[in-house]
Amino acid sequence: MPLSLGLRDEENERINSAMQKVIALVFVPDWEEAEVNQQLKTLGLELNTLQSITPAELIDFITRYHFDWANMEQFADVLAKLSAKAGLESLKDKAVALYNYIQAESKMFSFDIMNKVNALK
Repeated sequence: MPLSLGLRDEENERINSAMQKVIALVFVPDWEEAEVNQQLKTLGLELNTLQSITPAELIDFITRYHFDWANMEQFADVLAKLSAKAGLESLKDKAVALYNYIQAESKMFSFDIMNKVNALK
């Protein structure tokens, strides 16, 4: 069901806030898995869920919860960063799938996103 403009803005702000907190945690060298999980829960996810779902299910989840293109790219960046940690390598494929989805569906080609995809392969 489409959101009205006001609700969409509120939802976008909630997602932006949660993404900024996750990014702040993940891009610190010695991040704690429990803290990342706590912030991911505000988005309805956690690391175990991210590992177990397919890339298609992740894309469906993200579109269903009204992530805009910028939030999707930030989330893919987080997945890419998380995939560097032992035990979370499976997140790399999900990040690539999300980047490719953004490229295809946003109808805007981004060299930055292509560089991110190439760096993950």
